[in-house]
Amino acid sequence: MSVTEAPPAPPAQAEVRRPSTRRRLVPYWLLLPGILWLLVFFALPMVYQASTSVQTGSLEKGFEVTWHVRTYWDALADYYPQFIRSLLYAGTATILCLLLGYPLAYLIAFKAGRWRNLVLVLVVAPFFTSFLIRTLAWKTILADGGAVVEVLNSLHVLDVTGWLGWTENNRVLATPMAVVCGLTYNFLPFMILPLYTSLERIDGRLHEAAGDLYATPATTFRKVTLPLSMPGVVSGTLLTFIPASGDYVNAELLGSTDTKMVGSVIQTQFLRVLDYPTAAALSFILMAVVLLVVTVYIRRSGTEDLV
Repeated sequence: MSVTEAPPAPPAQAEVRRPSTRRRLVPYWLLLPGILWLLVFFALPMVYQASTSVQTGSLEKGFEVTWHVRTYWDALADYYPQFIRSLLYAGTATILCLLLGYPLAYLIAFKAGRWRNLVLVLVVAPFFTSFLIRTLAWKTILADGGAVVEVLNSLHVLDVTGWLGWTENNRVLATPMAVVCGLTYNFLPFMILPLYTSLERIDGRLHEAAGDLYATPATTFRKVTLPLSMPGVVSGTLLTFIPASGDYVNAELLGSTDTKMVGSVIQTQFLRVLDYPTAAALSFILMAVVLLVVTVYIRRSGTEDLV
C-alpha cells in the first residue's frame, strides 16, 4: 500500500435492533391475567371488608358506612384472649412441626435413596382427603379410653400436661393439647416440603469438605447444613404459622369453648351473630398482628432467600 493511499474504512457496525413496542409489551400481557385475578379476588374483597369494618347497623335495618373505627378497639378489647390463644397455639404447632419435619426432611434429602419419591408421596398423602375428614379422624385417635390416651396415661404424660394446663382430667379431647395436635398434623406437610427443597439443594461436596477438615457430624450440621437450610426453615415456619393462626376447624372439632381461637370468633360473628362490622374488624386485626409477627421474624431470621 502506497503512502498516498487511504487506509481501508473500518467495517460498519451491525445495526442494533430494538425490540418492537408489541414485543416489549408481551411480559405485561402475560402478567395481566394474574393481576386481574388479584384485583378481583383479593384487592376488591379487601376493600369491601375494610368498608364493612367501619359500618354500623344491623342485618334487618341494613348497614351504613359511618366510619365507626371504635369497632376495632371494641373487638380487640372483647376478644384479646382469643388472639393470644391463637398465636400461642399456632406458635406451638409451628415449633412442633419444625422439630418433627426437619429430621424427616433431612432423611428424605440425604438418606432416602431410591425410596425418596415414595416417602414424598406419603408426606403429601393427607392432601388426598378432605381437611375435615383428617381433623375428624383425630377425634377417634384422641378419644377417651383410646389407645393413645391409655399410653399417655401409663407414661404419666397427661400428668405433666395437666399441670401445664394443656389437658385436664386425664383426657385429651376438648383441651388445648388436642387443638395443637390437630394443627400440627394438618400443617406438617407445609413444613416438610420447603425444608426438603432447601436441603436437597445443598451440594454434597460441602459435607465431604467438612469431613476432610475433621469436622464432626454435629459440627458439619451446625456449620454447613443448618445455615444453608435456613431459607427452608423460614419458608416452612411461615407456611405453617400463618394459616394455623387463623384456623378454626381444629378448635371447633377438637376443642371446647375454652379453646376457641380468633378464627372461630370471626366465623361465629359472620355466620351466627351476623355482626359483620365486628367480624371484618377482627379479620383486619388478625391480619395486622400476623403481618407484624412475620415481618419481625423475617428480619431476625437473617435470610432473604426463601425457597
